[in-house]
Amino acid sequence: MFTRTTHSIVHFNAPFVLKGVDKTLPAGDYDIDHDEELIDGLARVAHRRVATFIHVPCRSSKLSTRQVFPIDHFDLEAALLEDQSRPE
Repeated sequence: MFTRTTHSIVHFNAPFVLKGVDKTLPAGDYDIDHDEELIDGLARVAHRRVATFIHVPCRSSKLSTRQVFPIDHFDLEAALLEDQSRPE
């Protein structure tokens, strides 16, 4: 099965939590990767999302390292909507 990864960046104005991440994350920009697989047998090219990952800076290291957490895409969307609905 052919798999592709697409990349995006999301911004949070306030600290937030996501299922699958064991800590509250600070406001800021986060790299997001979506793994998608090709759906065979269709008349046109289509992909389905099979995994979503958030890249989180690792605070316990003095090196510039990151942790990658698998998350649910719908949880990410809900957290972004909640962040956008907060008063400034």
